[in-house]
Formats: sequence, structure tokens, C-alpha cells
Amino acid sequence: MTIDTLEAAGLTRMDDSNIAAFLSNQRVGVLGLPTENGPYMIPLSFGYDGDRSLYFTFIGGSASRKQQLTEAAENAAVLVYKVESMFHWESVLLQGGIEAVPESEWDDPADVLETAWRPELFEDAIEDGDIAVYRFRIDEKEGLRHAGLPPGFEQE
Repeated sequence: MTIDTLEAAGLTRMDDSNIAAFLSNQRVGVLGLPTENGPYMIPLSFGYDGDRSLYFTFIGGSASRKQQLTEAAENAAVLVYKVESMFHWESVLLQGGIEAVPESEWDDPADVLETAWRPELFEDAIEDGDIAVYRFRIDEKEGLRHAGLPPGFEQE
């Protein structure tokens, strides 16, 4: 089934302003990093700068697999989605590059990172652990949404 076919059933493509609004209101997604055996998927909390970048932190130091793969990745993908029901959902797929933010520049994305959602467990670990800050540069983006019942269904 193609997106064109799904559009006939009520699916809509999101434009740049819809995508920006969606990313501004979301705090979690899935980061896909390349490996020899397919993508390595990581749940991710992020802050969005409102323009072309997501910022996120990793805890655990350079020995962690996710940090090693992130450092080695030239390109990656982030999927951000929200599902309220089978007939009401949104998703945005982002493609781009990742770069470490030097500690001397952490003040620049500090406000953006404050908007990232983190469980209390991670907040405690940040105070005690080795952290790294990354910027995901958005090179390509595509957003889809479905809001309502497909044609032929009656709402009462």
C-alpha cells in the first residue's frame, strides 16, 4: 500500500510548519543508528530548537554501545510519533547527522535540553555520571498524520 492510497483513506502529509509544531510538543522518539546488522534502535528523549536540530544527552560514558555507535555514525534517523487511537496518530521521520557538542558549548543548547523529558532515575544519574551532549542535525523530514475515521465510517 502506498502513501497515495492511504491519502484516499484520510492520511495527510504534514508541511514544515506542522512538523515544527509537532516536534515542539513532543519529547521522546526513537534514534536509529547504522550497524552492520541493521539499525540499532534507541529510545530517546530530546529537546527541539524550533529550527533544524534536536539535542539529547547520553549517560554512561564512552564504553556504552549507543555512544560508540553515535560517535561513529555519519547519518542516522529519528522517528517521533504520537498515537491516540488507530484513527488518530501522527509521526515524523527525520534523517540527518549527529555531532557531539563540546562541553565548552553546553550553555548554548541548555534551554533546549531543559525541555527534554527524563525519568527521575536519569536525572539522578546525570548528577553522578559521565554524560555527553549531542546535536542531531535535521537534513530531511517527513510527517504523516491521520485524524479521524476513514471515509465510509459514520461518527455519532
